[in-house]
Amino acid sequence: MTTERTETRASGPADPARRLDLYRLQVELRRFEKRAYDLFMRNLVKGTSHLSLGQEAIAAGVALAMRPDDWTFATYRGHAHTLARGAPMTPVLAELLGRENGLLGGKGGSMHLTSAEHNMMGSYAIVGAHLTLAAGAAWSAQYRESGQVAVCFFGDGATNIGAFHEALNLAAVWSLPVVFVCENNLYMEYTPIGSVTAVPRPAADRAAAYGLEPVVVDGNDADAVYDVASAALDRARRGDGPSLVEAVTYRHGGHSRADPGTYRPDEEVEAWLARDPVTAYRSRLLGEGVEEAELLAVESGVDAAVDRATEEAIEAPPPSAEAILTDVWADGGSSWRN
Repeated sequence: MTTERTETRASGPADPARRLDLYRLQVELRRFEKRAYDLFMRNLVKGTSHLSLGQEAIAAGVALAMRPDDWTFATYRGHAHTLARGAPMTPVLAELLGRENGLLGGKGGSMHLTSAEHNMMGSYAIVGAHLTLAAGAAWSAQYRESGQVAVCFFGDGATNIGAFHEALNLAAVWSLPVVFVCENNLYMEYTPIGSVTAVPRPAADRAAAYGLEPVVVDGNDADAVYDVASAALDRARRGDGPSLVEAVTYRHGGHSRADPGTYRPDEEVEAWLARDPVTAYRSRLLGEGVEEAELLAVESGVDAAVDRATEEAIEAPPPSAEAILTDVWADGGSSWRN
């Protein structure tokens, strides 16, 4: 085992169909989040929301490397991860709007997106709490010899939470099939992660303590993310245990829609905006000979899908008062408690 950090970048041209899928998915995530922001500003999104604008390459790259039966565990910044696992746009957007046709019947909202049908096992509002749940799911897969892998996304701030260390330690001791992905966007809410962490890389620099390789990947490069995720997933399926991946990225906006992000230096924001993952990927495809007409067709199709989902979400009614006591207990109601 090496203790030297290695940063992975794209190795070169890959399968053309997969590259187009990666672009389509990144565009979908970008357009969806922009629409969610617009609807929030119109006071249609209920509660707060945490957008992943600028972080699309991570969700897209990892999701396309996963098997359909693998599990995703995400943070409250989970819109992109939910869509990336195949949840349709309309119910996801309707859930943000608190509508009856929402993914959770309009009762969960932005921070609790879950779709067991797509093996998206939840967005968790308690920082770090889901790392141990992902380890538990991985233990289930190991016990059943199903070949499934649990993939757990978390922010840089979670690396200073006890559950991070507990989950990594147990996953390493039991050699669990789980991939931990730190989406390091440099800020834990409003505080620079570097100002409260003893090591430069909050995730990768702690990997050696649990016998893991310190893997760092350019989180704005979907090809590099795909390559690293594929290797980590293969490792887990072989029975070689967990991986800890630190994907370095940057959110384009503040922590949430209530945060203007003014604490970030202007020059830092400008530098990262110049490394926009969607724009960069588009340029890469054009440079490798993909026709612009093909990319425009992808973008047009995504725009139409977002518009359709918006109409279907806005036109739907809110959940009825009778729905408040459903989906609460195992039998679907609460009458047995009375």
